[in-house]
Amino acid sequence: MVSADFAERPVKKLVLFDVDGTLSPARQRASPEIIQLLRELRKQVAIGFVGGSDLVKISEQLSVGDINVLEEFDFGFAENGLTAYRLGKPLESQSFIKTVGEKDYQELVNFILHYIADMNVPIKRGTFVEFRNGMINVSPIGRNATVQERNDFEAYDKVEHHVRADFVEILREKFGRLNLTFSIGGQISFDVFPHGWDKTYCLRHVEKDHFEEIHFFGDKTSKGGNDYEIFSDSRTVGHTVKSPADTMRICTELFLS
Repeated sequence: MVSADFAERPVKKLVLFDVDGTLSPARQRASPEIIQLLRELRKQVAIGFVGGSDLVKISEQLSVGDINVLEEFDFGFAENGLTAYRLGKPLESQSFIKTVGEKDYQELVNFILHYIADMNVPIKRGTFVEFRNGMINVSPIGRNATVQERNDFEAYDKVEHHVRADFVEILREKFGRLNLTFSIGGQISFDVFPHGWDKTYCLRHVEKDHFEEIHFFGDKTSKGGNDYEIFSDSRTVGHTVKSPADTMRICTELFLS
């Protein structure tokens, strides 16, 4: 039986959403239309976001006006759930640096920065390694790239050059002893975190609520993408989307028709 906090929802299910490419264009604000759909959906089911970015970045994308994003969702999972909230209240968090250790962390980051320095890519901007609570994010062109530069690099990387995929393979081979996962997501970067700290990590936070089903919507659901593990997990019903508009269409068909 679903927990008392969600007993009044007509449908005893939880619907989780990736952020970039699912609720909003990558690193851009969600549209008023999808925010309205989420509000209507929440009247029927419990909803949550699960993104790889930190809470500040997710809030920039999903917040409306002065409303705290955690007030719009029943569950908020930043950094794959390593920073987690339930009904606005924080849950237990995890630390990448405590798990990996400073010595190995520095060796990893030094290698990454040297590799990027020698890499030939169309542009380089700034913030090539971003340290987060539960992971690091690595971008060959830098997270300071503009929206157009991000779009251009995504096409360059995906169609022919496979910059991120090749980079990830080198890191897997060199740092296999650290038991890290390298997960490509978004347009310009990939995440690095300990095994098991992918988006399935967030599921431990919802087990005690005993939902009848947990649905997950994401765009990077093929193997190697940062939605793959939770999409293919036996505990979820996975849905692949191509855009926020696709998310709206499928949600409407499944839950609001």
